[in-house]
Amino acid sequence: METTVETGAAGTAGAVRSHEEAVYSKVTWRIVPFLMVCFLVAYLDRVNVGFAKLQMAHDLGFSETIYGLGAGVFFIGYFLFEVPSNLCLHRFGARMWIGRIMITWGLLSAGFAFISTPNEFYVLRFLLGLAEAGFTPGIVYYLSTWYPSHRRAKITAIYCMGSPLSGIIGNPLSGLLMGGMAGVSGWHGWQWMFMLEAIPAVILGIMCFFYLDDTIGKAKWLISSEKRILEKAKEEENKLTVPDARVGKIFTDPRAWLISLICFCYVTGQYGITLWLPTFIKSTGVSDPLHIGLLSAIPYICAIFTMFFFARSADKHCERRWHLIVPCMMGATGFLALPYVTHSTTLSLVFLSIAASGILTCTPLFWSLPTAMWSGAGLATAIAMSNSIGNLSGFTSGFVVGYLRDMTQSSNAAFYMIAAMLTIGAFAIWTIPAKLVNR
Repeated sequence: METTVETGAAGTAGAVRSHEEAVYSKVTWRIVPFLMVCFLVAYLDRVNVGFAKLQMAHDLGFSETIYGLGAGVFFIGYFLFEVPSNLCLHRFGARMWIGRIMITWGLLSAGFAFISTPNEFYVLRFLLGLAEAGFTPGIVYYLSTWYPSHRRAKITAIYCMGSPLSGIIGNPLSGLLMGGMAGVSGWHGWQWMFMLEAIPAVILGIMCFFYLDDTIGKAKWLISSEKRILEKAKEEENKLTVPDARVGKIFTDPRAWLISLICFCYVTGQYGITLWLPTFIKSTGVSDPLHIGLLSAIPYICAIFTMFFFARSADKHCERRWHLIVPCMMGATGFLALPYVTHSTTLSLVFLSIAASGILTCTPLFWSLPTAMWSGAGLATAIAMSNSIGNLSGFTSGFVVGYLRDMTQSSNAAFYMIAAMLTIGAFAIWTIPAKLVNR
């Protein structure tokens, strides 16, 4: 009799788990592919300046330092408006705020087709940073309202695949547009690239108003029982999470500053890849924009497989620290090796792939840290704070790398600087108590 009862209980529990998995699968197919495409477009519009540089710098007479400063000043605007933007998203909802972000950055990105002076370049990059501020942390916060912590690493990794996909799709596309559209209607190829690649952002921004739902309760595509399953999972998680912190307390919380340092370190490597990858490949002897675009896709293809492997393993083992430390050190190893292989395009691609795989894998795994420490408006603030400070490293990877290249006529010093920052980040991750984030 006891065996029959136990078998029945096990069968019931299995059916409940199966139904729960089906509900989360439904949620994932509804929102994650759309958000991934949004991130792909966002990342493309943020870093296509790295491809435009191959022609734009010559056409407009920009030095490496001018380009680096313009590429980096984006992150000053991003830093200034990041926290206010994420608080606006928390107040007004993802549907309206993410849509607003995408429309404004799309229009500004198209404006780069009309620049002719360094000052115009600087101003538009700064405004683009203001416009896009809050997008990534807003999406991370939005996903945290749908998924409990033990599901978020894999889901965030799927969303963050928009970043390497933008390299896989965007780099060859940018090379094709710059080569194929050059001279059409009297425009340079880089002008057409900026204009045409901005259109999807505006279209997706408009779609956000109609497609996204601000909360589980407002989702008309879910029935009542499915909503209860999702809300119950969030309620259970909230019992294990630190209560919603007041916004002001986040800025005095040492943990918030520690994760901001971690973000700063790995994002230094991230933009070392995304802003300078075409230039690094060109320096190995490749000259055709389309060939550079195709070769630039290889490190991003490798990154997709690495991201998924580490994220799945982190969720399976409920372990966050070492799953973040190892990719960070992969990035450092790749950059440390690059000065010794710049004579070979093939070897350079091997180590750029190792670096890109590690660095881009850090992104989805990093976001499991703040979501395990805070909730509510406190979480929104912590995410925005760490992301805004972290993205200031885009200024480091922009201006400093450009300055070092101008000063030394080589990328080697920049490679060592990026490797050092990634190593510091790995050590900072190690100092976080495992019990705080491993769940």
